[in-house]
Amino acid sequence: MLRIKRLYLFVLQTFLPIFLMTFFISLFILLMQFLWKYVDEFVGKGLSVSVLSELFLYAALSLVPMALPLSILLASLMTFGNIGESLELLSMKSAGISLIRIMRPLIVALLLIAIGSFFFQNNVMPKVQVRLWGLMLSVRQKSPELDIPERVFYDQIDGYNIYIEKKDPKTGILHHVMIYDFSRGFEDAMAIVADSANIKMTEDKKYLVFSIYNGESFENLKKQRSSYNNVPYRRETFSLKQILIAFDANFTRLDNGFLQNQYIGKNISELRHSIDSMEIMVDSFNKQNIESSGSLIPLNGKSYYQKNPVDSAKIAQANTFDVDSLYEEASPSDKSTAVKRAIASANSSKQEFEFKQYSVKSEEENINRHYIEWHKKFTLSFACLIFFFIGAPLGAIIRKGGLGVPVVLSVFLFIVYYIFDSTGYKLARDGRWPPLEGMWLSSVVLLPLGVFLTYKAARDSVILNADTYILFFKKIFGKRKGRELIRKELVMFNADSEKITQMIELQNNLINETIQYFSDKQKTNYFVFWKEGTHATQLNKINQLLEEIIEEANNTANQQIYFKLREYPVLALERYNITPHQPWIRIIIGCLFPIGVPFYFYIRIQQKWVQRDLKIVQRINQELTLILK
Repeated sequence: MLRIKRLYLFVLQTFLPIFLMTFFISLFILLMQFLWKYVDEFVGKGLSVSVLSELFLYAALSLVPMALPLSILLASLMTFGNIGESLELLSMKSAGISLIRIMRPLIVALLLIAIGSFFFQNNVMPKVQVRLWGLMLSVRQKSPELDIPERVFYDQIDGYNIYIEKKDPKTGILHHVMIYDFSRGFEDAMAIVADSANIKMTEDKKYLVFSIYNGESFENLKKQRSSYNNVPYRRETFSLKQILIAFDANFTRLDNGFLQNQYIGKNISELRHSIDSMEIMVDSFNKQNIESSGSLIPLNGKSYYQKNPVDSAKIAQANTFDVDSLYEEASPSDKSTAVKRAIASANSSKQEFEFKQYSVKSEEENINRHYIEWHKKFTLSFACLIFFFIGAPLGAIIRKGGLGVPVVLSVFLFIVYYIFDSTGYKLARDGRWPPLEGMWLSSVVLLPLGVFLTYKAARDSVILNADTYILFFKKIFGKRKGRELIRKELVMFNADSEKITQMIELQNNLINETIQYFSDKQKTNYFVFWKEGTHATQLNKINQLLEEIIEEANNTANQQIYFKLREYPVLALERYNITPHQPWIRIIIGCLFPIGVPFYFYIRIQQKWVQRDLKIVQRINQELTLILK
């Protein structure tokens, strides 16, 4: 028991520092991605360090649920890769400790982390998201910092375009200034040209004071014109002119109250309560729409219809006259008026129907958002467990530590997870899939991989060992194994040359028939192949004759014959004779087209190898016959 406790402590001491390191690395990378995404909204706003620090703090907290699965995957891969590479994992298994038992303390630790992640998602994340997006909206509405560039028209002040030729950074004086004032409209625009100017901000940072020196102003007074053709015009020459422009440079925080009522600011119980309320409201809308329209209303792929029997009876009693006959008897002007009224009534009904449908649709989109947020609080916690059961067995299989192979595999698996998670989220958000299916799509895809890898690692599988696949393909496509023949030291009976020659002749005849059969494309097409088989019986006879020839010819002291016998190839027919001997079984496999095609191409490859070996056997038979004669 003491040994097991020390083992658990060793595994935890190995995992936890790596987990903390990878967590902060993952969080930093995701935070940089957040900064890169929204950098355009921060630059040029003159935000203080305290505002930026608060913004990055909330952004980092909001990214914790995304960083946890990635860090767990990378940490588990590195942990088991390190102890596997240093043969510590092998020592534990040699002591009779299974992989699941080695993983037991980490499973308990990861369960606690997943539970903590759930409570973080449910209790902390709503407050963090409300403050983060409230701060983001405040930053977006803040005016940009006043920084007028040289030789470029500056239009960041509403209603004004400013151009300066040169700017003195020490005194702040602007030289050769042009100002276009469109604040009162384009028709009453004013243009100012001056030698220099100076800009100051008022103490409350709500106005700009332009002090303009030695210039002229040109202004249209179109609103003051007395006639249509005459437009008043004013020109002014001044040595000093001051203009007051509204420009709020303060950072104003918006009230976060409206965000708290959104789906991002609610926990599970609040989301459930809001969903129930909105579903009751949507059902009420649907009922009212059906009763008022009395016709089909398409909604979420379904059509509802309700007919009021009382109203229908009244309409049937009222419509005892023939409408068509009344229309034909009416005058042309009455017909035109009736048609216009009917069209107007139909358009009005259509617009009313579309408005009601849009209202219901917007409510259902809001319900979907609430469902998505509800499921997200569970899926991210469950993803932590899935990534552990992927990373730990994978590290035990590949046995590679460090930041090389684990980082590559982790990034690849996380990209796969992110693609499926984003796809499911968008399908659920757009209403194409139910939120349950969309939000759990990534977990359903990766869970079988985790179970498979855990099973293989527990059984010491070599599924990711490159040598295993190299040997497999060498068996199929590589060089055939050479023949090993033991030379007899004592020969009791000399080889019968006539008997060997007869067996060689018989064997050559069988080989010629087989090679001709393999070369006939009509007999080796897909359907004939599964009908007649692989011609394995004749190949077995050739192989049997070959072994008899070698056995008989080896009874000799002639070294030339011995070395020639060693040149005979080994006919590896065990990989070739994989099809059943019963014709009806072969026909069934052939009819199962997707299953039969790989076997067909595999046998065709083996036929090429067998055909080559048979030609080598023929050549050696000819040489051996000459030696015997």
